[in-house]
Amino acid sequence: MGRRRRHLCAVTISVFCWFAAENSSALAQSAPLEKVADVPLPGAAVRFDYQSLDVSHGRLYIAHMNADQLVVFDTKKREVVANLDGFSNVHGVWAVPELGKVFASVTGEHKVAIVDMKTLKTLAKVGPVKYPDGIAYAPDAKRVFVSDEHGDADAVIDTTTNSLVTTIPLGGGAGNTVYDPGSGHILVAVHEKNELVAIDPGTAKTLGRYPVTGIESPHGIALDVDARLAFVAGEENNKIAVVDLSDMHVLATYPVGKDPDVLAFDTGLRRLYVSAESGNLTVFQENGKSLTTVGTLSMPHAHTVSVDSETHLVYFPLQNVDSHPVLRIMKPGDSH
Repeated sequence: MGRRRRHLCAVTISVFCWFAAENSSALAQSAPLEKVADVPLPGAAVRFDYQSLDVSHGRLYIAHMNADQLVVFDTKKREVVANLDGFSNVHGVWAVPELGKVFASVTGEHKVAIVDMKTLKTLAKVGPVKYPDGIAYAPDAKRVFVSDEHGDADAVIDTTTNSLVTTIPLGGGAGNTVYDPGSGHILVAVHEKNELVAIDPGTAKTLGRYPVTGIESPHGIALDVDARLAFVAGEENNKIAVVDLSDMHVLATYPVGKDPDVLAFDTGLRRLYVSAESGNLTVFQENGKSLTTVGTLSMPHAHTVSVDSETHLVYFPLQNVDSHPVLRIMKPGDSH
């Protein structure tokens, strides 16, 4: 072999190795999670919505929205405990272990169902709420706050009497509603206003309205309570914002999948999971008050996510895998 050919071969091999290394790095970054299991779920292969993880009892409650069912899943045994009927067009779900109750948005009936955790019987249905969606619980006030997405309001339910107390006008469609233990306030994303609204749970009065700069139609919210950060997703411009809860200002925005929906934050690993209607999941690592992209993953209809901050397992109800619904359980794909 002549010197020129040897040189060309060496260059070719060098370029190939560089290309392989670059693509290997990209591949590693594009797969931030590894599949642990696909557990079959009951019901039709139709859309799921919110989930609520009760770590204290090892149960995951899943809104099987278009099946009108609430799925109760045992995270330790990895099996379905119950599949509850009668939850028409169920959207939001929130487990409150200290009350022994689960609250679910029965959107088709314009009500919120209250379920006993032990018997799994429905104790009451509270309303009317025009379009109940996301749910949060304020423990000091013993009140549940419900996003009335099409009613442009937040509904307030007294958990001691199982009754509707009032509705709080927001001036726009209600995105997700969350409780911030650090401030003791309820936070609601408001679509058309591109704002976060803070509410006093005790008085059910609005405390402030804060622009989420760089976000269009804010919807999903997750909190890092310890770091005093909120993560807010914009449905219309496919970004998330990091909001400093100490002064309610946006620190930065980051691109995510098309039409981001549900967010989940692992407090142990300080990782943020952003699921989108496009089926694209974006995983971020929190560094101080900023985020670094760990990688992305695509799964059909993976628009809802929950995470166990103790085991670091991540849960995705997928409506159609080989014509059946499954709960895909995943774990971080690196040294974690």
